[in-house]
Amino acid sequence: MTLQPVHSPADVDLTVSPSTRERIDDGWAANTSRAYERNLRAFTAWCSAQSRTALPATAQTLAEYVEHLCAEGKAPSTVEQAVATIRAAHRLAGYANQPDTSAARLVLRSHRRERAGQGARKRKAPPLVLDALRAMVDATDPGTAAGARDRLLLVLGFALMGRRSELAALDLTDVTETENGLLVQIRMSKTDQDAHGEEVAIPRGNHDDTDPVGLLRAWRARLAEDGIESGRLLRSVDRHGRIGGGISPDGINRVVRAAAVRAKLPGAEKYTAHSLRAGGATASYKAGAPVSVIARHGRWAENSPVVLGYIRAVDKWTDNPMRGVGL
Repeated sequence: MTLQPVHSPADVDLTVSPSTRERIDDGWAANTSRAYERNLRAFTAWCSAQSRTALPATAQTLAEYVEHLCAEGKAPSTVEQAVATIRAAHRLAGYANQPDTSAARLVLRSHRRERAGQGARKRKAPPLVLDALRAMVDATDPGTAAGARDRLLLVLGFALMGRRSELAALDLTDVTETENGLLVQIRMSKTDQDAHGEEVAIPRGNHDDTDPVGLLRAWRARLAEDGIESGRLLRSVDRHGRIGGGISPDGINRVVRAAAVRAKLPGAEKYTAHSLRAGGATASYKAGAPVSVIARHGRWAENSPVVLGYIRAVDKWTDNPMRGVGL
């Protein structure tokens, strides 16, 4: 994720070795790195076509690029990510706080207003309520390899409030059964880029079909039949029932969506792995868990606006001032 300045500095104090550059690039999370690389390629290509300088870019160049993205109909969140990418690339190249974003953000604000006037809404994966989770689990066949995996994936993702990248990265050794439930080792997450790691406790379930402990045992037993005792916990399964290597984050999305379709949930095509994460947070708040505990369990940053958004979605009904008015 590196932009090169127009005039490479000759001073050795301003250069880094290839190995150091590789370490810097490796410091980004894989998903973030791919998105940033994609954004940088698009920005540098646009700058080249417009005869503009990509590094260091001026505030005017950034504003024009944002206008270009808006004119293409990009979602505001996509434009925000592009701006963040360009700023990060400048910071890593030694151009802190460049380019100035004031004009670019005014362009983006106008774009947001225009989209709002046209009725555009941000697409969000709906949170998975507990009844929907049960319906998705019931729609899987525990007698097949895919069914045993899917049941564990759905329930563990919900109870862990797991990101799809976290679920895909789990090894068999990362999940340990205890007297009270499961201990899940998250070796790295979006809010733990330095990979300090965090251990998350998952209590036993009250129902066999949604008990994380029982589902883990069933999946381990199925893996053991194929001689698999190490490596990734969640794995691909082909249409013949053959178990393969680790499932990808996109593969986890497909599993969730397919389960929603089988369960005939309304708007099934909108469900993703994030529905598990959001659903776990929403369900736990409804059950009385404090916001701070939910944020810590789900590995959100303290006072995360995302978590607060889930809470507001619950409170707008439970604490509605018109409740009990008698309309």
